[in-house]
Amino acid sequence: MTRVKPEAIAKLTERKRAYQGMFPPGPARDIALADLAQFCRAFGGDEAIPGDHDRTLILVGRREAFFRIFAHLHLEPHELAALYKAAVIGDDT
Repeated sequence: MTRVKPEAIAKLTERKRAYQGMFPPGPARDIALADLAQFCRAFGGDEAIPGDHDRTLILVGRREAFFRIFAHLHLEPHELAALYKAAVIGDDT
């Protein structure tokens, strides 16, 4: 198991708090996340559109953005570090 750098945990903790500040717990967050999930096709399964490579890439990007927000709201900093490999990729998380 790779040891996560303390500065990576500090950075992820700060970023998690920022996301939580933008999406505080409550009904408004639930409505916003449900809307984003639908718009981003987060739980729709295969986002590929046969014959439309550009549109497929747009949908993949939306889905990735949704899961980044979702992860920062629901995971602990050490879990984010494992997810984004913060100890290895440094500032690229």
